[in-house]
Amino acid sequence: MKNIVDIEALCKIQYGMYVVSASADNLHNGQIVTTVMQVTNQPNQVMVCLSKETLTHELVEKSKSFGVSLLEQSTPFKFIGRFGFRSGKTFTKFSDDIDYVIGTNGNPLLRTHALINIEVSVNKTLDVGTHTIFVGEVKYANTVKEGIALTYEYYHTVLKGKSPENAPTFQIKEQKCS
Repeated sequence: MKNIVDIEALCKIQYGMYVVSASADNLHNGQIVTTVMQVTNQPNQVMVCLSKETLTHELVEKSKSFGVSLLEQSTPFKFIGRFGFRSGKTFTKFSDDIDYVIGTNGNPLLRTHALINIEVSVNKTLDVGTHTIFVGEVKYANTVKEGIALTYEYYHTVLKGKSPENAPTFQIKEQKCS
């Protein structure tokens, strides 16, 4: 069988929209990601996939922990852009105008536009080229409020959002998801 990659098939994989956060050296950062999932339940473990080029990746490597905030469907585009299209290397993402708390592992956890928060202690990493998969045990999880989760499909089809080039789901123009 010939290797064929139907980009439209890959576009049908479902994702949530999350802010993954980390803290080290008195610096907080977070970024939009779509690749978060629970991988085991005894113990409860979660994985996240982060671009090696991001400040969040650097902070997770240093602290060996991360936070996850699942975004609600009504999250404003400007808020998504703050965490998805601005680098923490040049912009302070967690400032006084963002409602967040510091979790037990020291990670910032969103209260603004978050449905749930999770904190994870990293116990495994996997190098996957441009990205690293971090796997860890859930140390804290709570529901911030009830609501409908923002999905990647809704972000693209309803909000007409784009993906930054370092996102795992980024597609070049010739192969763009519809």
